Amino acid sequence: MDTKIRGRAIVILLVVLGCFFGIIGFPKNVQELKDNLHNRIHLGLDLKGGMNLILQVHVEDAVNITCDDALDRMKEELKNKSIPYADIEPDNDNSQNPPIHRIIIKGTPQDRSSDVQTLASDLFSDWDLVRVPGDETARMMVLKTSSAITIRNQALMQSMDTIRKRVDALGVTEPTIAEYGQNDYELVVQLPGVSDLTRVQDIMQKTAILEFNLVQDGPYSSRDAALAQHGGVLPPDSELLPHSENGNEDWYVLNRIPAVTGRDLTGADPSRDSSGQPSVQFTLNHDGAERFGRVTGQNVGKYLAIVLDNRVITAPVIHSQINESGVIEGGNFTPQSAQDLALELKSGALPASISYLSTETVGPSLGADSIRHGVVAAIAGLIAVMGFMLIYYRGAGINADVALALNLLILIAAMAWIDATLTLPGIAGVILTVGMGVDSNVLIFERIREELRLGKAVGAAVAAGFEQAFRTIIDTHVTTVASAAILFAFGTGPIKGFAVTLTIGLIANLFTSVFVSRVIFDYVLSRREKGAELSI
Repeated sequence: MDTKIRGRAIVILLVVLGCFFGIIGFPKNVQELKDNLHNRIHLGLDLKGGMNLILQVHVEDAVNITCDDALDRMKEELKNKSIPYADIEPDNDNSQNPPIHRIIIKGTPQDRSSDVQTLASDLFSDWDLVRVPGDETARMMVLKTSSAITIRNQALMQSMDTIRKRVDALGVTEPTIAEYGQNDYELVVQLPGVSDLTRVQDIMQKTAILEFNLVQDGPYSSRDAALAQHGGVLPPDSELLPHSENGNEDWYVLNRIPAVTGRDLTGADPSRDSSGQPSVQFTLNHDGAERFGRVTGQNVGKYLAIVLDNRVITAPVIHSQINESGVIEGGNFTPQSAQDLALELKSGALPASISYLSTETVGPSLGADSIRHGVVAAIAGLIAVMGFMLIYYRGAGINADVALALNLLILIAAMAWIDATLTLPGIAGVILTVGMGVDSNVLIFERIREELRLGKAVGAAVAAGFEQAFRTIIDTHVTTVASAAILFAFGTGPIKGFAVTLTIGLIANLFTSVFVSRVIFDYVLSRREKGAELSI
């Protein structure tokens, strides 16, 4: 064996070893070897079973939140600029679909209209400020159509990201979360191996909007009692929220503007309080810590309500200034609920509420049946193809069969190395790879036959056959990989599985049919007697 063939053979040996380690990992004992063989290839929803959910993201919630924030900011800015006004309120046009969001500012003096215009231009670039017909002292802020579309699309993308973080934290392997439908703001969520539908739905659906609000007064035994204490009208910039504990409900009057919100969190983890009860420890970013420290430092001895999704969890006394970290306790947490709350807060709040359009549970028995039939089809196809190559190409058929077996080994190992998910269409991709692999060998062998018919020497015919067939093989593989890339970009989980297995198989096929097969031919030629015919 000459040096060139020996070097290429070492490369092939290293690839084979890498494939075996990709499949079995680096086990320390027999049990770990069995576990690796069982777990290295991840199965998709259609094979492993699990849940398939279709969600509706109510993106208009995000637009409404943006409008409420703009209204509060405008109030604050008018106050800071000493611009008087009689009233400011939303005035949405709900007859349109989607609604047109508007805010009316009433009672501003005409001589301050330019100041209002400047304020809107500088700080509210997403809004147009227009005059109200028939009222010289009124102005109307109208949310731009392009801005509303951007908010809705961002809400959809943020919902996808938040749901993905929550699902990943649950330990789900290879979930699929993607857009569904045509501009309907719907998502498809596929969760292989998940069986606890209720818990997953609760965690995914919670908006998890956390706020820390100062308590003005309370608690009151009922909503009516709280309103009666204030003459039926709440004080300005306040809100009335419920609190439940041990089956009893009471009500607190809180500052409407929170000291900090969940957006200021940098982390949240389940913990234990001083009495050993489950709690949630949180940390704040720099700006949030500065604001929280200022608010708590100025209100020592007062009550601070911790509000989650418009319900008061607890309202402890502020004993001292709190800066970058704190603990949420007193919420009657269980270890599971504390862990879930930490997960929800850490993944961020959903920008809009979601609802379930459909929930489908896929049983693992269907997956087992699919795997069994898919494996039988793959083995039957492999045996048929390998048998045909042996009969039709004789000795060279052994070359093709070795390359084909190595092709499948590389494909399986690559999926294990990159943690790819095998789906039912993915099995179809494996079977198609078998056909594509043998097709490359057929092209090469037929070119070698043509060169031999032209009277070329065996070595020259083999070299010309590989050289001439290589261009065609590259063309067919590049076009197929491009098609697979489109499937991966626009398909959902199972279709992406097909694209992944097909692409890996095609790349492996280039290596086996062009490189490995050529090394085998060169080795055979180096060992043959001079003048002997090539078995092809």
